[in-house]
Amino acid sequence: MSAAEVPASIFRAYDIRGVVGKTLSAEVAYWVGRAVASEARDRGVEQLVVGRDGRHSSPELAAAIASGMNDSGCDVVDIGQAPTPIMYFATHELQTGSGIAVTGSHNPPDYNGMKVMIAGDTLSGKAITDLYERIRDGRLHTGSGKVEQRTDLVDLYIRRICADIRPQRPLHLILDAGNGVAGAIAPRLFRELGCSVEELYCDVDGDFPNHHPDPAEPENLHTLIERVKSSGADLGLAFDGDGDRLGVIDSQGKIIWPDRQLMLYAQDVLSRRPGEAVVFDVKCSMHLARVIEAAGGQPQMSRTGHSLIKATLRASGAPLAGEMSGHTFFVERWYGFDDGIYTGARLIEIVAADGRSSAEIFAELPEGVSTPELKVKVEEGEQQQLMEALISEGERRFPEATIHTIDGIRVEWPDGWGLIRASNTTPVLVVRFEANDDQGLARIRGAFEELLASVKPGLEIPA
Repeated sequence: MSAAEVPASIFRAYDIRGVVGKTLSAEVAYWVGRAVASEARDRGVEQLVVGRDGRHSSPELAAAIASGMNDSGCDVVDIGQAPTPIMYFATHELQTGSGIAVTGSHNPPDYNGMKVMIAGDTLSGKAITDLYERIRDGRLHTGSGKVEQRTDLVDLYIRRICADIRPQRPLHLILDAGNGVAGAIAPRLFRELGCSVEELYCDVDGDFPNHHPDPAEPENLHTLIERVKSSGADLGLAFDGDGDRLGVIDSQGKIIWPDRQLMLYAQDVLSRRPGEAVVFDVKCSMHLARVIEAAGGQPQMSRTGHSLIKATLRASGAPLAGEMSGHTFFVERWYGFDDGIYTGARLIEIVAADGRSSAEIFAELPEGVSTPELKVKVEEGEQQQLMEALISEGERRFPEATIHTIDGIRVEWPDGWGLIRASNTTPVLVVRFEANDDQGLARIRGAFEELLASVKPGLEIPA
């Protein structure tokens, strides 16, 4: 395959992603490796880390990426099969700040992709499309690098966490990895932290035979919920396909969504770092900002997307950030990258230090009535134009409300809020509502239904 045949469609907002055998192949991965290494060399980086998840296609893609990096003059440290957070950890441990995690994350088994980090930056948006343009224009270095195999990074990662996390009492955990790559690491770590661990789908299997490895979808948590309730466990922890996101089930079997998890982490971090900022995305609960303020912190809203949150985190100097999808970023005591496994360790430290059950702890945190993410399908390429019209009309319609337009339009009233934003990955508008009660939720939803209809009649929000 020539560079000219690399499809532009795989270069997405937050990562590189395609269907194996259609838009993504070893040949395509080779050219991505060439482009990433060339960009790295332009930034003064000569060595990159390559890791991979448990998908069947990942070994071949990782090898092709390493070959491309070598042919652009960069050395490669191959850490083998490992969760994405361990690739990030390796870039810190080896002081490269640069690498690729070959992963399809929570996508179906026939997908795969790459998350890219160069000189400490997790690439997103234009930085990713620039890789495609570099391939297309032939702006590629040449050289002869070498590959070094490192099998000790998992041990170093676990040792580092065990030095940081010291639970005050042992907890009983159920771990559900959804057959993703976190299953090879998380049970060992939590046992070394003194926990009693029951494993659920922790064998790595790229076919994901039991359920999709995405803890953001309630249907993927049913078995974990039942196991927590039947076993009397203290917590259930669910990981996504590459281990950078965490789902949490409390001791009564209730799903604790990431914005409510972040309330607990914020209280803990701000007890040691008072007055500092906590970053969260536009999809998070209105109660989160109030909890941050009550804990002595400064709430800071950001655009959605793990790469964008990470950039805001670095710019703000905040000790903590998180987003509704389940990415959580600890700078205090950690490295600031999204890591579902480390986040789980921080959670058990907090719960173990409290004499109450996890259900009692979370019950003290405020909770509104909310919808999940609702997706309004639009024509390909139409969403940005629609958002411009929605923002303009929304600002006119809701003069009494507080309006945020950093990512779509979020309209806040004293008793609730609504959000419409354009997806960066698919032709949909993403809608979410929250209020103090069902009546307020219905009122806000109605206002947004009217807003949508005024911009394009026929657009309907799913039930």
